[in-house]
This record gives sequence, structure tokens and C-alpha cells, in this order.
Amino acid sequence: MKVLVQRSLNSSVSVDGKIIGSIDKGMVLLVGFTEGDTIDNIKYLVNKIVNLRIFDDEFGVMNKSILEVGGDILSISQFTLYADTKKGNRPSYIHALNGEQATVLYDQFNEELRQFVKVETGKFGAEMKVNILNDGPITILLER
Repeated sequence: MKVLVQRSLNSSVSVDGKIIGSIDKGMVLLVGFTEGDTIDNIKYLVNKIVNLRIFDDEFGVMNKSILEVGGDILSISQFTLYADTKKGNRPSYIHALNGEQATVLYDQFNEELRQFVKVETGKFGAEMKVNILNDGPITILLER
């Protein structure tokens, strides 16, 4: 499982020209799954995400978590995190989990996150347009 975390001032996702999810201050998560991912992987990364100290304290030091700043999360399914370009310029996605299984894990991931923070999502498998105002820029790749 891979999660690309971006600190965001505001972000949104649209499908067919209609915004289906948006947040103000918080995090955008691009989430990908691979064979062998489990609910334990999900719980581990959710714990990492909600406790990740990437928000500024009163001294401008990244010392606060999303829980402490009251931010929201925009979660986007992103199988392309498992792109493999070892054999040339056209990426292979053979290591990405198939859609049916990945949908189940993605839903579980978002439900786990919702125990801690407000979560907006894209639409799994849809052609999405994601607008991210990355703050910092802060971008961190988490894997499990």
C-alpha cells in the first residue's frame, strides 16, 4: 500500500465537470493498493497519517498533526502509484491491485480515516480532475 500525502490549503476533485469532493486546510491523499495489502496495512497507515506532524505550530515549525489543526482529508484512489517503467517508457501497472479488490480496501481505508477526521473522496475508477493547492510544498510518500 502506498499513500502520497500532500499538505493542502484547499483542494477539490471533479468528475464530468462537477465537483464531488472538496476541502480547505488539510491533506490530499493519493492512495494505491497492491497484492497482499490488508486491513492491518490500512490501520497502520491511517495511524501514521493522522499523527503525521506536518502542520506548523505557533513558531512556524512543522510540529502539529491534522488532528491538532482540525484539518480535513481529500482521499483519491490512485493505482498509478504502482507504475513500473523498468521495461521502457510505457508504464506497467501489473503491481497495482485489481479494481474489485482495491475498491474494497479503499472504502475500508476511508472508513478508518473517518474515525478521526472528515474525509471527502473522489470516485473510484472514474476519470477525475484533482485540483490541489499544495502548501509548502509538503509531499510525503508512505508505504506499508
